[in-house]
This record gives sequence, structure tokens and C-alpha cells, in this order.
Amino acid sequence: MSAGRCGLALLLATALLASGCGLGAGKAPGGVRLLVTRDFGAQTIRSWSAPKAQGEETVMSLLTRNAKVATRYSGAFVQSIDGLAGGRESAQPVDWFYYVNGVEASKGAASTRVHPGDYVWWDRHDWSQTEDVPAVVGSFPQPFLNGLDGKRLPVRVECVEVRGEACKDVTKQLRDQGVPAGVSALGGGGGKLTLRVLVAPWSTLSREFAVRELKAGPQASGVYARFSGGGGTLALLDARGRSTQTLGAGAGLIAATRSGHGEEAPVWAVTGTDAAGVEGAARAFGAASLRNRFAVAVAPGGATLALPRPGA
Repeated sequence: MSAGRCGLALLLATALLASGCGLGAGKAPGGVRLLVTRDFGAQTIRSWSAPKAQGEETVMSLLTRNAKVATRYSGAFVQSIDGLAGGRESAQPVDWFYYVNGVEASKGAASTRVHPGDYVWWDRHDWSQTEDVPAVVGSFPQPFLNGLDGKRLPVRVECVEVRGEACKDVTKQLRDQGVPAGVSALGGGGGKLTLRVLVAPWSTLSREFAVRELKAGPQASGVYARFSGGGGTLALLDARGRSTQTLGAGAGLIAATRSGHGEEAPVWAVTGTDAAGVEGAARAFGAASLRNRFAVAVAPGGATLALPRPGA
């Protein structure tokens, strides 16, 4: 959804709008991080490891307390942050969108409460292909560490080879972050509110209902990459959905998506064109490779490539 949308009741409450749509008195959330970027995380505008917080903050009030913000539509949408505005750029529509713990919120910023430990990320980007990027990987170890809406969720790593190195690498990364991840064979499930990390080649993973949107590209999944029908190649797309590069044997992908209209937890895919690609993606599964990225392709040899790719 487009970032910065206030609820109707809040729009009618002038005093709340003037204070950034905060929720009022109360204990300020601790351990919060705030990030502002552009172009799908390619450039950091500002970053706060300990932003100013006061009372029961919303995403909107936290932003306005720490940055210079201009709004439109009676305060319902963010127009600019520190002078960088939405609108059109290179003939394409651009606007501000926000994510909490790597997940696109289901309601406006003035109605979304900030909980202790939350990672709030605003990004201004081209939405010509899709307005909906339901989940991103660049806030790792969120959402695994703090969950969603202030509730920590169970985490399950599901692998086509439970004893394989890729499965072990992914599980270790999570547990090293303090996430008590369970492990099962692919298809183990765990319910709508279980954070699942699926580790398998795309030829196998493509049969999983939870990641079916990845087959159709960014319009369906928000992920700017597309496997070939058999999964043997991976096309990397730019912000306009154009293929810029095709990777073959040994290529990997780390991406997150979410189905169920926001009613289900996001699902992460650690996948590839073959077993070597999956192992490469698993080795890249960590904060250093994922930071500030919407999704990541892993080239044969291990180089990580942010998605979407730069346009021509």
C-alpha cells in the first residue's frame, strides 16, 4: 500500500495530525530503528539507530519527529522526506512506501503503532510495475526476531534436504541471531502465522503454493526476478520489469513475499537454479548480504546482486 495513509478517524482529529498522528501518552518504544532510502534501498538518505521517540509512537509520528516531512491529501500521504518528493521521475511514477520489520503494513502510517525493537523503513521508488511489494529481505534479522505487530511469531526452516549444507547454513544464521527456528522437510507448514523459510531449488519450490506469486514476476510477488519455466535460468529485472541479465547454473535467489491479503505471515525463499545455486543463496543468507535490499540474486561464484537491477 502507499505509505503514509492515515485512518479516517485520525484524519478528522486535527490535534493528532498536528503531532504526526501519534497515539498519545505512554511509554516510548525502545530499540527502534528508522531508515530512509531511495530506489529500492540503493541509496541511503538517512538512518537512525536510536531515533527520537516519545509516547506511543505511530510510524508517521516517528518519522515526523525525526525528519522534515511534507504530506498531501490532508495529511494522509507522505509527499516528501527531507525535501525528496514523490511524483514522477524519468517519466515514471515514484512515491514513498514503508515497511515495518520487512513487511508492508496493511494500513496507513498514522494508524500503525511502533512496537519495541521495530525496524521502520521508508523507501521512495518507482512503482510503475507494482504498488505492492508485500515483503522485503533488507531488514534481516527482522521479522524473525521481533515478528509482526509487536508479536513474535514461530519460525520454521523447511528444506528439500534437511541434512544438507544449505539447510544448516540458513538455520545457523537464524539461531545466531537469537531466533529459535525449527527445521522440517519442505511442506511442513505451521499455520498462517508461522514465518517460513523455504530452502530448495526452484524446480522443486515452484510447486509450493506459498510462493506461487514468484512465477509471475513483480506484478504478483513484488520480486524483480523471474525463473524460467523449468527453473534452469533466472532473469534479473529492473524497476520497469525489463530483463537486464540472465543467470544460469549455480545462480541463487533470496526473496520474500506474502499472500492472503496480509492475513498470512510472509514466506521467504532461499532458492536457485540448481543445488549449487541454493547453497550459494544459503551462504548469502545474513545481514551483511541482505541489508537494505528488497531481494537478492546470487551469481555463480557468490556475488550478491540487489534487486531490482539498475535500468539501462
